[in-house]
Amino acid sequence: MNTIEWTVQLRFAVALALGFLVGLERESTKIEQQKMVFGGVRTHPLISLFGFGCAWLHQMGIEFLLPAGLLAMTVLTGIAYLAKIKSDRFGTTSEISALLTFITGALALLVDVWAAMAMGVINTILLSEKARLENYVESLNKVEFLATLKFLLVTLIILPVLPNQEYTRFQLNPTRIWEIVILVSTIGFIGYLLAKLFGDKVGLWLSGIMGGIVSSTAVTVAAARLSRVDPARGPGALQASLLSAGIMYLRMLILIAIVNSSFVSVVLWKFLLLAVASGLLAIRVRGDVQREQRGQIPALQNPFEITPSLVFAALFVVLIILTTIVRDGVGSAGLLGLGAVAGFADITPFVLSIVQSGTGQTPIWSWLPSIETAAILVAMLSNTVARGAYFWYLVPGERRETTWRFCVLAIIHVPLAFLP
Repeated sequence: MNTIEWTVQLRFAVALALGFLVGLERESTKIEQQKMVFGGVRTHPLISLFGFGCAWLHQMGIEFLLPAGLLAMTVLTGIAYLAKIKSDRFGTTSEISALLTFITGALALLVDVWAAMAMGVINTILLSEKARLENYVESLNKVEFLATLKFLLVTLIILPVLPNQEYTRFQLNPTRIWEIVILVSTIGFIGYLLAKLFGDKVGLWLSGIMGGIVSSTAVTVAAARLSRVDPARGPGALQASLLSAGIMYLRMLILIAIVNSSFVSVVLWKFLLLAVASGLLAIRVRGDVQREQRGQIPALQNPFEITPSLVFAALFVVLIILTTIVRDGVGSAGLLGLGAVAGFADITPFVLSIVQSGTGQTPIWSWLPSIETAAILVAMLSNTVARGAYFWYLVPGERRETTWRFCVLAIIHVPLAFLP
């Protein structure tokens, strides 16, 4: 397939378009908010072209012009900021944006054009979403923010000093283990943030989807407790639980692809089928879910807190050891049994312990192709049963619906566990 040849003419057009994009945003802000801002629909395209021209002359051998141009823009924005202060207006967003527009114009010529495009688009988004971002920051829980900060600090301190080599016959690599903890926590944190941002905008179904990125079990228990307080929300809570299960399969697929991509071809169609089945079972939930009042599922834990991350790391190590011992000592049946037991707790460390050391191709018996895949699906089966049991017990009003839906979902796992 032919790729685009980014000629000077095309790069010039990109620089002009990106400057125009930022300028449009600044002009619309000026009109909507009736206030003066630095630059507009004409100024920002000119600034971008100024950066492009300085970069062009820099390539032609007049090297001092690029830093000189940036210095000139810095002086110009500094003068504008001083004038703003004199009129009792504060904030440097517009001035910094103008400097960034100059740099974007220069980068459109000097580096991969996608870098300039990304910078220009992000610049525009941050300017246009200023009010929404400020509202979100105001709503942040300070305790959660500090917990996240502590985790990131500990990660930056711990990861570089961990030995990157395998220990014992269980092949425990401290660096690899902590990298997997970071990976799982990061994906969970994305879902946690999305649930915080959008969970109360639409209803329980969206909270179920976002929460499924964090923990489908936590979503099931939290939704069930919510509907126990308000029985009218039972159908919505059941729907959220089933949707979170569907997202769980997709989350596990992403984790498996990152940790050991050789497994993907073995489990891809099975996980996708289970995700679709969960979605269909959720869509068909009886009751007027559409008219349910808005709200989000409470009690999701921040995945970037230190304690749960350390617990996950410890559980991951224990399951690596147990998996190795069971595989070597008991054989196939033992690994399937371990999967069934692990499914009643957190299946993520069990699945990743299997994936990290396996290939997805180890035969069970002549007619069963993969012990690792079967063990993973057995763990997911028992986890489905556990979640169904939690919901059935906590929400008496939805026991009939809960029973047949979770039973159908559990039964689907059985043939998938033993198919190639």
